[in-house]
Amino acid sequence: MKFPISLVIITLNEQEGIARAIESASFCDDIVVLDSGSTDDTCQIARDLGARVILEEWRGFQEQKQRAADLAKNDWVLSLDGDEAIGSELREELLKLFSRWAKGADQSHFNVDGYKFARLTFNLGRWIRHGGWYPDFQLRLFHRKRARWVGGQLHERVSAPRTEKLEGNLLHYPFINHAEQVATNNRYSGLGAEVLFTNGVKFKKSKLITKPISKFIETYFFKRGFLDGLPGFIISVGAAYSIFLKFVKLWELQKLGARTKPKGSTGLY
Repeated sequence: MKFPISLVIITLNEQEGIARAIESASFCDDIVVLDSGSTDDTCQIARDLGARVILEEWRGFQEQKQRAADLAKNDWVLSLDGDEAIGSELREELLKLFSRWAKGADQSHFNVDGYKFARLTFNLGRWIRHGGWYPDFQLRLFHRKRARWVGGQLHERVSAPRTEKLEGNLLHYPFINHAEQVATNNRYSGLGAEVLFTNGVKFKKSKLITKPISKFIETYFFKRGFLDGLPGFIISVGAAYSIFLKFVKLWELQKLGARTKPKGSTGLY
């Protein structure tokens, strides 16, 4: 059964996960895929699954996701990333909720502006439940006239005045292999350095040394990353190194003016 819910997804080369994302929310009667230049089969896969595929230039995470929500036909929007999917328990929970709405037996959609899901990530061969990775609540089902994407380039999120949490998990498959995680850490450390630079934060050698160490202690010990075995250790080391890179890049920006990429380079750094 279809419900008047719009599934919206922003994409760039998401052929590995786009079908999983769309099929997990097959109860939506409107599917919007806002693509920013995929060179793989993302767009064709999405079209084959009934999506309206719109091609537009990249605006940044916050603005791109808001644009996708604005393109929806329905006021209630379910926003997923191309590497996410609705888990089976969450799917049943949503179906029951939408069925009650349709029957008029549940008027909560008048009193709630958005619903948060716990996001559970699969990485390095296992579901990661510690180290600060879970429950990682994400507000992904929302009324687009009463909620908006905020947060800028690096920490985009949906802001809504009245929210509730659902019990099922939003499943997240961010990396095919560890090399992708390393590349992501590299990219986000560059974005983080840009944010610090723009906000006028001054580089300090002490932070270059202490911040990565404290990050490892925080994620591996205080947030119990050690309970995720060797993957938990690898993730904590990666988190610490990402912080190290962020301050190295901030130093580059302030001391070397290294904002211009060499010819032929890709990414922020």
